[in-house]
Amino acid sequence: MLTTILATIFVLGVLIFIHELGHFIVAKRSGIKVEKFSLGFPPSIFSRKWGDTEYAIGVIPLGGFVKMAGENPDEEMSGAPWEFMSKPVWKRFLVIFAGPFMNFVLAVTILAGLFFFRGKEVEKVFIGKVSEDSPAAQAGIQDGDNIIEIDGTSITSFTQMAEVIRGKVEEPIVVTWMRGEREFRDTLVTMKSMAVTREGDSVAVGVIGVGSKAVYQPLGVFTSIGEGFNQTIFYVVKTFEFIGGFFSGASKAKDVGGPIFIAQLAGATARAGFDILLEFMALLSVNLAVLNILPIPVLDGGHIMFLIAEKFKGSPLSLKVRMVFQQIGIAFILLLVILITFNDLTR
Repeated sequence: MLTTILATIFVLGVLIFIHELGHFIVAKRSGIKVEKFSLGFPPSIFSRKWGDTEYAIGVIPLGGFVKMAGENPDEEMSGAPWEFMSKPVWKRFLVIFAGPFMNFVLAVTILAGLFFFRGKEVEKVFIGKVSEDSPAAQAGIQDGDNIIEIDGTSITSFTQMAEVIRGKVEEPIVVTWMRGEREFRDTLVTMKSMAVTREGDSVAVGVIGVGSKAVYQPLGVFTSIGEGFNQTIFYVVKTFEFIGGFFSGASKAKDVGGPIFIAQLAGATARAGFDILLEFMALLSVNLAVLNILPIPVLDGGHIMFLIAEKFKGSPLSLKVRMVFQQIGIAFILLLVILITFNDLTR
């Protein structure tokens, strides 16, 4: 439990801090007065003012905010050059976009660091553990062996191997594996195990009683940066595919998770290793970046949508129009929170 709590605070704290730091730095560089920088939502457990800005840590660690002078259209504007609304549209766009962009940069940085210090996982199926009296153990498969083929199908990942085997319940399969330079082949009869589908149904699957072992290949600095960038783009594409799946039916509402689900995954990845926790943080950072640029009022993407409309219109949208969109956005977020909470509690 303590590991889960500490891992959750660490992951969310870093992601939120980096996101708000992006808004803060660009706002400051643009000459905008930042009145408050808060990590977490009020009430504050820490608050101190340096210069023009009050820095605070809120008791609710599920977000944060940067309060800029003249940011809200319902505020009374003085026309001072340090007010947010006094800046041209392109500068305000950069301030808003900086938050999601920093989450993208964080993901690239984390993944590039992992590729450099840990290396890139070799695309081979190395066995890390063989269960006692399992079909694999009876066939003579040992820790460190590399499974290369099942029933004539070349195997390049543990996930692929599991998919090939799971459909064959208590059936014979021909497995080929390597031990160093020696090749072995034997016929195994899979044993039955139970698994739970995405729909929550319990089904019988075939297994042979082995676990995976990750083997990594060292990479240079520039190669690591390139791999980190490519992996981040892959996460971005997969996140958009997941969101688009709600329109095609490929994604289900029950697949959406919230703070409780994040905490569970943070705890699980932390127990698996700090590098695995960092991988999870990178994925979550990409998710946060993508979700924040969606054109939903109250999110960064909603503010960007207002700025684009202002650019084409030649003047800011009226307060009435903005309020209507804001209310729609708040209603959407509330419904999403209800769904997420329901999923978290019933998962």
